[in-house]
Order: sequence, then structure tokens, then C-alpha cells
Amino acid sequence: MTLRIGIDLGGTKIEIVALDGDGQELWRRRIATPQDDYAATIEALAALVEAAERGIGGRATVGVGTPGSASPATGLIRNANSTCLNGHALKADLTARLGRSVRIANDANCFAVSEAADGAGAGAESVFGVILGTGVGGGVIVHGQLLVGANAVAGEWGHNPLPLPRDADLPLPTCYCGRRGCIESYLSGPAMAAEHARLTGQALTPDAIARAAEQGDAASEATLVRYEQRLARALAAVINLLDPEVIVLGGGLSQLDRLYRNVPRWWGEAVFSDVIATRLVPGHHGDASGVRGAAWLWPADAMPRTAQ
Repeated sequence: MTLRIGIDLGGTKIEIVALDGDGQELWRRRIATPQDDYAATIEALAALVEAAERGIGGRATVGVGTPGSASPATGLIRNANSTCLNGHALKADLTARLGRSVRIANDANCFAVSEAADGAGAGAESVFGVILGTGVGGGVIVHGQLLVGANAVAGEWGHNPLPLPRDADLPLPTCYCGRRGCIESYLSGPAMAAEHARLTGQALTPDAIARAAEQGDAASEATLVRYEQRLARALAAVINLLDPEVIVLGGGLSQLDRLYRNVPRWWGEAVFSDVIATRLVPGHHGDASGVRGAAWLWPADAMPRTAQ
């Protein structure tokens, strides 16, 4: 029986799960991420794998979801908001520490893998998985395979410019990546909260904005409508390019039920088709999607291989 271990390496926590061949959870644990200490992070990952294998009584494949991505030129992690990872060969170092091959993917890619494997996108030939949270990212699954791309940036949707900026979208906000007008700088949770505070003087979280809108607050409703229209235009560009069967939303903002009603009403203005069959759905596995997707990075017939 194939046993899989998936790890979600975050800035504040590391979560690990062990799955059997049918995707049933066998073992799970969560610990705090060592702060600003790369060597300690490698040791923490290895210790979790060893504990998991003791818990399930067998050797497993290991997949890791990480912020940022590995450069195809150097193998070094880049663009991670957990900055102690940047500039390090995470895959090579963890492979050496464990003495076996590991697979590593961006956390948004892991979300997409999970939802395409046995989640909200299961059975679809093409799935675009979207993270709408502290950051904004995406992953592309075609015929069950994760699309990584020649530059290892496939699905980096959050760092494309917002399509068709309108007066309400100006001036173009500066993104942490150094560019201006990135989708992430409009559609992340902090971006929604910051714009609402700037326009209303009210420091509210996205959840609080949604509750206020439900209670009839016009300013909060306007904030959500702007958000929905921007999300619709941004996803319309994805539909025009990839034409996925399913778009699955994850992250904190994916819990706004109104998105699934309203965004498809808006995206028709920008999709180059008279019929739009793409479905917009919430993720099935919730917060567990990332760690489960890391486990699914290995195919069903894979066996853990000794490090070369």
C-alpha cells in the first residue's frame, strides 16, 4: 500500500499529514515554525516525517508545500514570504537529511493538486485553484497533472496586472513584489481591509466588512461589490487563456458565500464566449487542502526512492 506524507510549511506553523492510498487520513500533527532559522526548519521537517512514519508504521513518500518556489536555474527558494527560506536549496537539503527523494511545490499549487485529486475539482479535465487570503496565488491542473511551467511560475496569477483598471482602481497600488497594480494588491484580505479603511475610516477585517454589508451598511456593500467585480475581471482573463472546467477558491476570502453567486454574473462582460460553462466553487477540504495536496504530489504507484 502506498503511504503518503504531506507537509504544509508556513511562516508560523508546519502541518503534516499521512494518507493511505485512498486519501484517508492516518496521522496529523501541527507545530510552530522555527522563526528565522533555516537549519532548525530542516530539522523540524525531518523530525515530523520520522514521527509520522513511526505513527503509521511504514515508510512513505514525502511532499512539501512551501511559500515561494524553487528557481529552475539554481534550485534555490525565491519569493517566499518566509524569508529565511529564500536563497536555500530546500529540496536538496531535505532530501539529504531524510536520505530519500522529496517533492516540493508552491503552496497554491498544492491546494490545486488537492482539490483536483479528490476535492471540489475531482473528475474535471482542467482545474484552476485560487488562494484568496493574506496573499493571492493559483495553480493549474490539466488531465490530473500539475503544470509547473518552463520558469516554474505557472499559475502565478496574483502577480499579473489587474485587467481593465477603472477609475475606482486608481492609482495603481504598489505590491510587495515591487510592481504596481498586481491582482494580489487588490484581492488579498489585507488589500480589501486597507482600501475599506482608506475610504471609510473604519478598520475592519474582511469578515467584519461582510457582516456589516449583510446588516445594510452601504459602504461595506460597496467594498464587496468592487472586490467581486475585480475578481470577476481577473478570473475572466484566466478563462480566456486556460478555459478551465472548474475554478476552485481557497483561503480565508473563499468563505464569502456571495462570491459564488455574484462573480459569475460579472465575468461574462470580459469572457470571450457566448456560453460560459466554467464552474466557480469553494474548496472541499478547507484548511487541509494545502497539506493534502503536498501528499498528492507523488503518483499512486510511487515508492519513496533513496536519495541520489
